[in-house]
Amino acid sequence: QVQVVDSGGGSVQAGGSLRLSCTVSGATLDDDYAMGWFRQAPGKEREGILCIRWSGSMTYVADSVKGRFTFARDNAKNTLYLEMNSLKPEDTAIYYCAADETGVTPYDYCSESSHQWGQGTQVTVSS
Repeated sequence: QVQVVDSGGGSVQAGGSLRLSCTVSGATLDDDYAMGWFRQAPGKEREGILCIRWSGSMTYVADSVKGRFTFARDNAKNTLYLEMNSLKPEDTAIYYCAADETGVTPYDYCSESSHQWGQGTQVTVSS
């Protein structure tokens, strides 16, 4: 059974950086898998912000984070990282990682809500 564990959140001042980690166990990740980072701010719906096919051949990045957030993969560790730079107070949210064996595009993956979720990690950006 696939398990998703996300971590790395914390508190940072505006303009700072954080790196989140998402480790998948119970599966060997290949391009049959899509993964993504989602976030949910208080009072708002969960939104997909960065989704990929595991190979990295296809990616989707939401406009709200484009140019500031990027990703990295460690195949040996089955881990996807979210590199967050130039953080803003509006980036404050609980960040969730997801991973599924699916053939959908990264855009569709980010648009869907039924996933294998991590437990979430809080990111707080102060002004």
